[in-house]
Amino acid sequence: MPVYPTSATEEISAALGAMGAGSASSAVAKRLLELFTEESISPGTRLPPERQLAASLAVGRSAVREALAALEILGVVDVRPGSGTYLRGNASELLPQTLSWGMMLSRTRTAELAEVRGALETYAARLATERMSDESIEVMRTHVDEMRASSADFARFVEADLQFHLELARSTDNTVLLDLLQSIRSLLRVWSDRAVQDDDHARQAIEEHAAVYEAIAARDPDAAAAAMAAHMRTAAVRLAGTVQTHAED
Repeated sequence: MPVYPTSATEEISAALGAMGAGSASSAVAKRLLELFTEESISPGTRLPPERQLAASLAVGRSAVREALAALEILGVVDVRPGSGTYLRGNASELLPQTLSWGMMLSRTRTAELAEVRGALETYAARLATERMSDESIEVMRTHVDEMRASSADFARFVEADLQFHLELARSTDNTVLLDLLQSIRSLLRVWSDRAVQDDDHARQAIEEHAAVYEAIAARDPDAAAAAMAAHMRTAAVRLAGTVQTHAED
């Protein structure tokens, strides 16, 4: 098998081959992973630019951009603004099979992963209500306040949302549950970060997080679980809409 030097963008593009118009970003990511694992591409290799990858695969640039974002989240590639995208290491070592199926397959599999996350988050809310310190409850309140203050600032809003769920997961005092939630959240993040797309979605998400916080602050595990389950249902609907939109790009 050929070994590609860092600057060998033409060879990589030729090896990819066209996928056909309309291919989803998940299929692009899967095709890139196949290339990384099947060919002997050295760590540190710079990938072709988005435009060239899109032309080689016969897909839109948005599909390539989403695929590279997913691979960056999973640690497979390193996107360096102004420089390019580089392979971090041997992809077969960087991406265990236990993680690859969740992100890289069909829209149905993504929905199933969101369903599992919903069940785990609901259980985590119940457990955290019983175990969370007063200090952690106060931290969760600040995250809800930050969401309210940054509803017009997408990056801040998403970060506050993430920190809310991380604080809750940590407060379960269950390392396995925390690790599972972090892994699933990472796999879904390329989609979930785009799920809140307008003021109505932001207001709904804030109300849902506030309901979870208030139930936990009241030390009511049943209410906390119910509030989280409701949040996960609407979050799954928003996520499905986002995946559908990008699949049609």
